Amino acid sequence: MPSRTLQSREDKSLPARIALSAAATRGAHLRTEDFGGWLAERGRANTFRVDRIPFAELDGWSFQETTGNLVHRSGRFFSVEGLHVTEKGEPYGDGPCTDWYQPIIKQPEVGILGILVKEFDGVLHFLMQAKMEPGNPNLLQLSPTVQATRSNYTKVHKGADVKYIEYFVGPGRGRIVADVLQSEHGSWFYHKSNRNMVVEAVGDVPLMDDFCWLTLGQIGELLHRDNTVNMDSRTVLSCLPFEDTSAGALCSDIELLSWITGERTRHSVRAERVPLGTIPGWKRGESAIEHEAGRYFSVVAVSVRAENREVTGWTQPLFEPVGQGVTAFLVREFDGVTHVLMHARVEGGFLDTVELGPTVQYTPDNYAHLPARERPLFLDTVLRAGADRIRYEAVHSEEGGRFLNAESRCLIVEAGEADAPPDPPPGYAWVTPQQLTSLVRHGHYLNVQARTMLACLNATAVRTR
Repeated sequence: MPSRTLQSREDKSLPARIALSAAATRGAHLRTEDFGGWLAERGRANTFRVDRIPFAELDGWSFQETTGNLVHRSGRFFSVEGLHVTEKGEPYGDGPCTDWYQPIIKQPEVGILGILVKEFDGVLHFLMQAKMEPGNPNLLQLSPTVQATRSNYTKVHKGADVKYIEYFVGPGRGRIVADVLQSEHGSWFYHKSNRNMVVEAVGDVPLMDDFCWLTLGQIGELLHRDNTVNMDSRTVLSCLPFEDTSAGALCSDIELLSWITGERTRHSVRAERVPLGTIPGWKRGESAIEHEAGRYFSVVAVSVRAENREVTGWTQPLFEPVGQGVTAFLVREFDGVTHVLMHARVEGGFLDTVELGPTVQYTPDNYAHLPARERPLFLDTVLRAGADRIRYEAVHSEEGGRFLNAESRCLIVEAGEADAPPDPPPGYAWVTPQQLTSLVRHGHYLNVQARTMLACLNATAVRTR
């Protein structure tokens, strides 16, 4: 057996290198002001088309006779099933529902979301991809170097190889910067995780069509544009080990971990998969599965054409929300240190009962019928915020491979004493961005919406330094 030598448990230089890239807004390969033209050119270089179709025109997909579940004939990819959720716990403003049924996506395999990084002129650059996803409102957005399910990169679809996958699987893949399993949308996926990776390349990296090298600062600028940096990029970027420059926090790290553990034990959540064809409150038509009240989301079908994908044409189901969401951080300074108000959220598809979500993560239309006392906490505070209190605002879409036109208005809002006191309501806690960065190095602490907002917060912090 070859001898092993001790090494440092942590690369002390890495956070400074990331900070240097975050501060660099001029890249060695593509100027930010030229990015829009480059993305448009990549769109013109390929044919993209997405059409809604009735379920009967799905190729390879069908509703099982016994369960009504929507499944693929290969038994792979994913299935649409039913879910029955019962949540027992003290009602701390989490909404009026404690028992509900819904469709859910069951996708047991773990995918890879990976970004390759490399130094140019002494600055880390990130290899990003102009990737078409059928659910994106504008089809083409900036995605990680690799964004692939196991079925994709093992070629169950019998298509082309996933580009750059060799840097993220197998031996000799490069230097690991970040590698952590993170949850997907707990409201729409059942126990779904993806491997979020950042790998520093060793040696030359060929630049293929549809890919570009950008600094972290350039990506941060693009995060201020609507529907430009996709969800998979945002979640991976949130996992980067930024420098800890904090001067303390309202609660210590061990107190924060204890609070999260307490929230997980306080809630008793039972999420049971049930046949899709039996769930009450939902109706199936020729082209959609919809809630009888017209709220929440629907399941639809599409036909896709994309010349530059591993498979150039296919059909699939997608989840389409009803209305635009609002995802927001309320922020305050305590003794000069920025804190974010985090919400311990229960979602039916979570693996571990509770994950930390943003202060607000709701679709307002779903609550418009409720009296004021039953509306989610802090939602109206965010909706009423004036321009002088909004530190960040952009519209971002969710994962376009499974969700159709799923957009959220993402906001970072300055909170006052009256809006968000130092002692928040039960189920909420003030947390510093540095504590969030520490938590996100471990799986299933921050939900996907919180990771999006952390990436946006980091981009905003760099801008204001």
